[in-house]
Amino acid sequence: MPRADLRRAAHAYRLLVLSRIRSQQAYSTSFALDVVASILVGLVEFAEVWIVFHNVDSLGGLSFAQVCLLFGIAHVGFSFSQVLFGHVDRIPLYLRTGTLEAFHLRPLSVLGQLVTSEVALRRLGWGALSVVILGWALTVVDIAWSPAKAVLLALCLASSIALFAALFVAAAGLQFFLVDGQEMTNAFTYGGRYASQQPASIFGRGLAVAFVFAVPVAFTGYVPALGLLDVAPPDSLSWLRPELAWATPLVAAWTWVLALGCWRIGTRHYQGGGG
Repeated sequence: MPRADLRRAAHAYRLLVLSRIRSQQAYSTSFALDVVASILVGLVEFAEVWIVFHNVDSLGGLSFAQVCLLFGIAHVGFSFSQVLFGHVDRIPLYLRTGTLEAFHLRPLSVLGQLVTSEVALRRLGWGALSVVILGWALTVVDIAWSPAKAVLLALCLASSIALFAALFVAAAGLQFFLVDGQEMTNAFTYGGRYASQQPASIFGRGLAVAFVFAVPVAFTGYVPALGLLDVAPPDSLSWLRPELAWATPLVAAWTWVLALGCWRIGTRHYQGGGG
């Protein structure tokens, strides 16, 4: 893309995002309640982890603090990807009502319009809670800090956000074929989020392999935690080495390739509201 066109696209994107942010801030009380609600949702999910460790000393070979590290990385990734991309799951509504055609009349790609249709700042409460949990875990777990480990943490956080964002896009692409299959795709997005906050070693071999290769949510929390802690997984997952944490950007990039391919095939398949 020429540099001038790239600047115009970036300017248009910034204006769209700012307009969405202003519209949400217009009703401050409603916005504040939504933020509080998102924090409460995050607290409930963290409470599940806390309750489990009142009955066991370790989970999948990890201590409570180590699981909090895993939980924090995965939930930072999911919560911030949901702020930026979570609303693309509205596409079934546009498909059923036949209003997607309007998106083709605007000077921005359909996916770009879906992404900028909302910036869900109310979900930042969940993200803020995830950052707090991650920050606490980083202060109590035993990590041999070095410049390489700091870079690894930054890469894993960015990759976690990107990977979950790709799952949202892939799920949206599938809707062109399913039309009313949002509940099925939610099993991969929101179900993947739930699986990501658990050590992959607690699942059976088949599920563990699925969460590493098919829907690679193990790379949003579990594998990064192993890499930061320099902890080897149980024998059942001995092939999932801690060094693979450095591959998280590659996994996120590959997931995006598949997601965009799914989106492109879906949009080409679409015949219109009456098709």
